[in-house]
Formats: sequence, structure tokens, C-alpha cells
Amino acid sequence: MQQAPRAIIHVDMDAFYAFVEELDDPSLVGKPVIVAGLGRRGVVSTCNYVARKYGVRSAMPTAEARRRCPDGIYIFPRHARYAEISEIVFSVFGEVTPMIEGLSLDEAFLDVTASLRLFESIEAIGRRVKDAIRARTGLNASVGMAHNKLLAKLASELSKPDGFLHIRPDEVQGYLDPLPIGRMWTVGKVAEEALHKVGIRTIGDLTRADAWRLNKAVGERHAAQLRLLCRGEDRRAVVTDAPEVSIGSEWTFDIDVEALPIAEAWLLRQCERVGARARSRGVDARTVSVKLREPPFLTHSRQAQLPVPGNATPDIYAVARRLLQIWWNQHPRPRLRLLGVTLSGFDARHGDEQQDMFAAPVSEKRSDGVQDRINQRFGAGALVRAGVLKTRGSE
Repeated sequence: MQQAPRAIIHVDMDAFYAFVEELDDPSLVGKPVIVAGLGRRGVVSTCNYVARKYGVRSAMPTAEARRRCPDGIYIFPRHARYAEISEIVFSVFGEVTPMIEGLSLDEAFLDVTASLRLFESIEAIGRRVKDAIRARTGLNASVGMAHNKLLAKLASELSKPDGFLHIRPDEVQGYLDPLPIGRMWTVGKVAEEALHKVGIRTIGDLTRADAWRLNKAVGERHAAQLRLLCRGEDRRAVVTDAPEVSIGSEWTFDIDVEALPIAEAWLLRQCERVGARARSRGVDARTVSVKLREPPFLTHSRQAQLPVPGNATPDIYAVARRLLQIWWNQHPRPRLRLLGVTLSGFDARHGDEQQDMFAAPVSEKRSDGVQDRINQRFGAGALVRAGVLKTRGSE
């Protein structure tokens, strides 16, 4: 018996960070709002549609954004506030299905196949999600619907902003064929240029291309995958509760750091951040990695194992600091443009496990808990260790 088509919804909040800022400060409405790092080496996180008319885009250096839009309103990201709104958005998803694959704070896939028994149609579910997000947050979400992930995401992208589009099976080629080949998932800049050289510029061109031309451009294996995708075929499932691979935090300095005590203070700040995130997710890390970038762009990575898997900030910092000091002492004139810390090798925590005799003292772990609760209530950075204070005023 043939399996019934799946019902997949892709939800993407419109210019999420920027519209949260407008929500909290209505005087910003109608003005170009750019959420970005504000230092010399800052990068744009997102911007509203007014700013995009000036050519400002995500991942653009803030300096370039200021050149294009000198009268824009530039705002440093407030991640705690965005996470607060994100929780409301994801609670809406949970009301229609447990099959949720979160891609970021403001984007997710929903498999609502089983939910069709309770609701009239996929459009009814999509409308319910869209309207509930608007009612509870005041923000717009673009909702794409289809029978697979590829097409659902395409539907939300094509209908932005404030979008709502269902691509049905008999409409697939009508939507896909006119699109530039670079819009297809898995086609990066290199593949796009190679396809252009053999005369393939649209998705429709690819579906009509002969095997020799296509194989010459991207190779036989990629060509076979692209043919399926360009016909709108995608078998990927919505993956819920995907295991976290790593948790990281890094900082790019406006002025290169040349003093070890300052580098250690910034390192402690990143250790506090990754430790808090690991504790909030209830995971223990085995590996600590330190990322060090010398000017202009020479990047080094060092890693070591924690004595015992855990997430206590003092334990993470002890390992990370040792890695930093070893690297620092190996260079005659050490200078840092960027410094970061990443945790990996996670284990889920189990409360009934026997406490290891070599684990961090209970008092240190309790201090983490106190800090986490205060920062959750009053905002990230409300309570920090004394060693982090050297970083204040240099952000």
C-alpha cells in the first residue's frame, strides 16, 4: 500500500531580531534597524526590510553596513530577550505537533502528518500557528507548507515577508523551474559557477540537461542528487531532539589583545557562557576546545579532556586556561584577534549517578547554579565572576 504524503510546515520569523527591537521600541518602526556587533570588526546579525533597501544584509561587516546606511539605527544583539520570545514561538509549535525540528531561535520544521486527524487541513494548521504567533508575540511569521522539507522551506522563502504558501504536488515544477540554480539546496557558489559554464542557469535548465553536461559540471554523484532535488524530491525526515554536537562562544576584539591577564579574563567570560548553556541543556561535556586567532586571520585550535565529564565553569576554565597559557608561551609576541571556547563530547546527565570523588567541589557547582538563576531573572551578564570584570568597557 502506498504511503500517504507527509505534511511538513516550515516556519521562519521575519527579520526576527530586528522586529523584536521594533516590538519593544515602537519609535523604531519605519526606520532602518540593524542588529549587529558594534565594534570595528562587528558583523550584522539581521536587519529589517527598510534597511535591506539600502543593500544591508546579514553577515555583512558592520562597517560596510554603516557605509551603505549611515542613518540606520544600530543595536547590539539582546540574545536573552530573543530567547524569551523564541520560547513563546516554540510553545505554539508544541500545540499542533510534538514533531519539531528547531533550526535556530526563529526557525523550525514541523511534521504535522499525524495532526491532520485533529485539524481540517495543513493550511488550517499553518494558519493556526501563524495567527497564534502574531497574537502572543506581536510578530509576523512566514509559513511554508508542502509534502517535504525542501518544498516547505522554499514556500516560506518565496512568500516572505509575512508569508503563507502551500506548494502542492502538482505545482512543484511551476515553482521550481524558473528559479536560479543557486537557490537549490546543496548548490554553493562553486557548483553554481560550474553549472553556469555548461549553460545551466535555472532549475528548469537542470531538469532538462543531458547527463553528460551535468556530470561534467558537478560530478556523477552530485548530479544524481541534484536531479532528485530539482524534481522536488526530498526524503529527509523532521528530526526531533537532535543531539547537540557542540556548544561554543567566541569574541572578536576591536583592538588586538596583547596581555595574558586580559586574554584570561575574556576566556573566563566565554567559559561562563558555554557552561551556563550546557547546564541549561542538562548535558556534561568531555572535551574543551580553545580557538585562537592571530591577526589578520591565522587561526589555531587546541583541545583537551576534562578530568571528569561535566559542565561546571571552574572545571571548564581550568582546562581552557591551561591551553591558552601553553599557546601563549609558545609565541614570542602573542596577539589575539579572536578567542573562543567550545564544549563537545556530551553525555546526558543522570541525577542518580554516584558523585565522582574527583568532580568539582559541590560549593563550586552551587555557585554556578546561583549565577545561572540570577542571570536568567535579570539578564545575561547580570552576575559574573570577578575575573570577568577586566573585559567590561572593552566590548
